[in-house]
This record gives sequence, structure tokens and C-alpha cells, in this order.
Amino acid sequence: MKIESNLKKHKINPANKTTYRNFPMVPKVIFGAGSFSQLSDILLPMRKSSEAPFIFLVDDFFENEQFLAQVPLMFNDEVIFISAEEEPKTAQVDALVAQIREKYSELPSGIIGIGGGTLLDLAKAVSILLNNKGLAKDYQGWDLVNKPALYHVGIPTISGTGAEVSRTTVLLGPEKKLGINSDFTPFDQVLLDPDFSKTVPKDQWFYTGMDCFIHCVESLTGTYLNAFSQSYGEKAMELCQDVFLGDIPAEDSRDKLMMASWHGGMSIAYSQVGVAHAMSYGLSYVLGVKHGIGNCLVFQHLEEFYPEGVVLFNKMMDKHNIQLPKGVCADLTQNDFDVMINVSMSLEPLWENALGKDWKTIMTPERLQSLYEKI
Repeated sequence: MKIESNLKKHKINPANKTTYRNFPMVPKVIFGAGSFSQLSDILLPMRKSSEAPFIFLVDDFFENEQFLAQVPLMFNDEVIFISAEEEPKTAQVDALVAQIREKYSELPSGIIGIGGGTLLDLAKAVSILLNNKGLAKDYQGWDLVNKPALYHVGIPTISGTGAEVSRTTVLLGPEKKLGINSDFTPFDQVLLDPDFSKTVPKDQWFYTGMDCFIHCVESLTGTYLNAFSQSYGEKAMELCQDVFLGDIPAEDSRDKLMMASWHGGMSIAYSQVGVAHAMSYGLSYVLGVKHGIGNCLVFQHLEEFYPEGVVLFNKMMDKHNIQLPKGVCADLTQNDFDVMINVSMSLEPLWENALGKDWKTIMTPERLQSLYEKI
């Protein structure tokens, strides 16, 4: 089953040639089970000096001697273990940047992020802020970064977010949840080793995989759709259905979901996400709900916008016996709803992709609150 009957064909006026964006892509990627063992060979040519360390930002799930023994540390390289229990924050980025600047006499040779979307986004943001003045919140938005980031490497240990390939790093700031969207954000190198996802708990595997699935639905049904986004989105959708509705061996499932995440992230480069992501950002900002489960909590109620997608989503939920929490928004005050709505509605490109240029006449604050109240 393909999400195609609701596709809105995107047409660009050939006379308006300056509207085409020249997006960057990850220039180097290695894929394969066990490929993490080649990290030393990848990093060695990029080392600037013995005084310029590589800084590894790693999910604290891997804080054990067995993992550390596999990390190719030299000279004054450092591993910083970070909890992924909470979404990455601008203040957290600023603290890491200050810590690194104070500790080392030279800028690092590079930043390596190892983990899920939280750690990958932190690595991207830290690499940007180490080479640009100011605070992380100053760069939340589109195309605000002036200087290239430090060399940075992404190694996803769970599949679905697309953070390994995207041009954004999504951060919770003092006033909003918004990405640093820039041409300097994408990784210089990505290492895709499916073996990392062997230890992912089932619920987390499902929620993060659904982030990819929802990326595809929102991209393929959006007003920004074009052949570039469609080609990646359709492949990611096919892979998601193989993984979540098919009966395939675990090894194939890990490989396919890792590539679905890659294709899903690429589908947004020339497109955008939509209603679920816009609402999930508000949910996360007010309640601290993590991104993957936040998307699921929202998406279950979006049949009026994504009817075919919600049907598939429900089938996937049933097949894997996933039960979503209820009453998440039950105790919110009106002020809480107002903040959530403001954060969500500030993401104008997402709403325009989902509902068109007149989206404000379709999605009013009252209608948005009624959707949040269902969660």
C-alpha cells in the first residue's frame, strides 16, 4: 500500500529560477555491520595536531569498558557521556562548548556524535558553536550560521530520526523548540553500523522508527512535494512497511530501518514535515515528551489530514502490541495550551507544507487546542 492518492503535485514556475535551493549533502558515508571498527582509519587523516583532540559525545547507555575499548582514542582525545533522557537544549550546547574551550588550548580536530537523535543533534550543534560566536539560541532558525562548523561525524545507534543526514539540529531553547537549520549543519562523515541497534528496547525501536514513517507521510502528502523528495520518501516508506508490517529476519530489519531513516531524512531536504511534527514540538516544549513518542501521540489523531497514513500506523501499532499513554494533556492549564500552540504555530514552513499558503485559515488556535486535548 502506498501513500499516493493524496499527493499534491508540486510545480515550480520555470521563469522563477532563483527559487531553487542548493542544499548540501553528507559527503562521506560508510555502511555495514561492524563498520565501527574502521573509525580509526576515518579519523586519522582528519587530526590537526596532537593538541587538537577529537571529542566523542556518546549516549551514556554505552558507558562501559567494552565500548570504550572500541573507541580509537589518541593523545588528549575525550569521551563525554551524555544522558539522552531529555531532548537536547541550547543551554546544554553552550555548556559543552564552554567546557571544551576552557579545557583545550586548540580547537578540537572534530566532534563525533554516537547515539540517537539527541546525541547526533548535540554533536552538530557543538561543532557549529565552537566555530561561531554567540549562544546556541542565536542560531535557532533558518540560515543564521555564518562560518563552517568544525569537522563532525555522526554515528547513529538507533534508526528513524534522520538526524544523521539532515541539515538541522533540533534544540529546546528558552523560548522555543527549533532547529539550527543551515548548510553547515550536516555531518562531514556518517558511519552506519546496524549492529548498534541490536540492544534497542522494543518500544523505543518502534517510536523512533515511526519518526521515519511519519517523515515519509508528511513529505509525500505535502504541498512542497517534488520528484527529489518523492523518490526518497517512497523508498523510505517501502522500507518502513517491510520492517513494521513484514516478517523479515532481525538482521535484515536492522539494515532496512537504518536505510529507511537515511532516505526519510533525505526526503525532507527539498521538502518539509507537517502537522505531526509541528504539534510534537509544542508537546515536547511544554511537557518534555521525547520526539519519537510525541509524534506517535499526535499522529494517532490526525486521520483528517493523513487518512491512509493513520490506517497504516494503526496496523503497525497492532502488529507490535504498542500501547500509547493516555491523558498526557489532561492536567494542562490554559496557559500551558497557549504556550504549546504558540510554539507549534511558529513553525510556519511545516504548516505551509501540510496545509498550503492559507494554513492559518485552516488551523486556528482553537482547532489546534482541540487536537491537543485528545492526547
